[in-house]
Amino acid sequence: MIDWPHYASEEGFVAGLAGPLGWYYLGVAALNLGAMWYALRRRRSRLEAVVWALMGMAFAGLGGLAMSGHPLVLPEWLKDACDRALGPVTFTLGAMAGLVIFYLGRRVLVQPLVSWTALNVSLLLMGASMTDPDFARTVSRPDNVPIVGMVYLLAFFTWLGTAQAVRNDERLRRGQGPVEAGFTDKVLVWPDVVYIELIGAIVATVVLVVWSLLIPAPLEEPANPAVTPNPSKAPWYFLGLQEMLLYFDPAVAGVVLPALIILGLMAIPYLDPNPRGSGYYTVDQRRFGWAVFLFGFLGLWILLILIGTFMRGPNWSFFGPYEPRDPHKIAAATNIKLCEYFWAVWLGRGVPRVPPESGGLQKLGIILWREIAGLTLTCAYFVVLPAVLARTALRRMRQAMGRARYWLMILLLLMMLMLPLKMILNWTAHLSYIVSIPEYSFNL
Repeated sequence: MIDWPHYASEEGFVAGLAGPLGWYYLGVAALNLGAMWYALRRRRSRLEAVVWALMGMAFAGLGGLAMSGHPLVLPEWLKDACDRALGPVTFTLGAMAGLVIFYLGRRVLVQPLVSWTALNVSLLLMGASMTDPDFARTVSRPDNVPIVGMVYLLAFFTWLGTAQAVRNDERLRRGQGPVEAGFTDKVLVWPDVVYIELIGAIVATVVLVVWSLLIPAPLEEPANPAVTPNPSKAPWYFLGLQEMLLYFDPAVAGVVLPALIILGLMAIPYLDPNPRGSGYYTVDQRRFGWAVFLFGFLGLWILLILIGTFMRGPNWSFFGPYEPRDPHKIAAATNIKLCEYFWAVWLGRGVPRVPPESGGLQKLGIILWREIAGLTLTCAYFVVLPAVLARTALRRMRQAMGRARYWLMILLLLMMLMLPLKMILNWTAHLSYIVSIPEYSFNL
């Protein structure tokens, strides 16, 4: 871990970090030399070997510069531009756009030359960004280090599965079977699988022991009811739920939406009537299921965890990657309900109020009249829109799936899509609830 109080200035911080950064760049250089060896011996690709050798030499040069006390440093104008550009809306829309680009350009992006270059660029940016004290303080926190590793592991396995799917799709277009069709050899549980699991358990134990020796556990002082941490964050696997609490009622954000997202992702393979693509990797034959996975898991759940881990700071304000975590930063907290927009802003009238002496039916009628805009919009979103899609863009899917499965699938998808829509509406229009009926503890 970095001894943060030891450095009184950014120059001293960079100088103190020069040695570890040098070893980091040398490790990346060794990684590229290993890729060069693999390209020569296994792939027989001289072009890739030359590219990886040049990248390895470049990283070795950066390692030498870092060890001499002159590591690569990002210019201030670039860091300021990143902080200004990566607001909550642009960050979320950029992540969604990245998934769309990955879906459409998967055949190019999974190529080793492209994917390995992207990995090198990310490692170079990571090393240069570590010279910024605010970025390094956020990334190197003991409970954030595994999240950084998770990002790279998740990217690797997503790339691996997609690369295998692209390979199978090319074979299927040529009239050949998928690669998995040739896996005819049977493997015994004992001793083959048990032996591999034993080796994996030993390696995992060694990694955990080394990890515990190098990085101290993120233990804090004993709980004090008079002092509340700022920010007070949940464990990383609950940060997505904590982020959703900003945009939905606690019952919706903590129970309804997570259950629907998880159950929806589990139900999609059974709702999709496509019989192809079973038992092997493919995208062309299961476009719908693969797109839903990208959006539901990566675009929603993982994105919310990353926002809560790296972009949220004191007072749960949104910070750029290089922005100082200033506890005095004040975020706009003027949240407006849709009924207030409808009656006060658009119609210029007062929001209907429920008289204290009103009876049950009269009270319900006034509430429904007050929330007429939100209820109409909700009905159009969950009832009218699926019916229109069933007769237009999704007509073939509706005919293949049948009425019951189609409506179940489309409602699950609309619930998933409602999350990013509500996030963007909250950030841009400060909209809190579309339907707000606190009298009956119902808020949407």
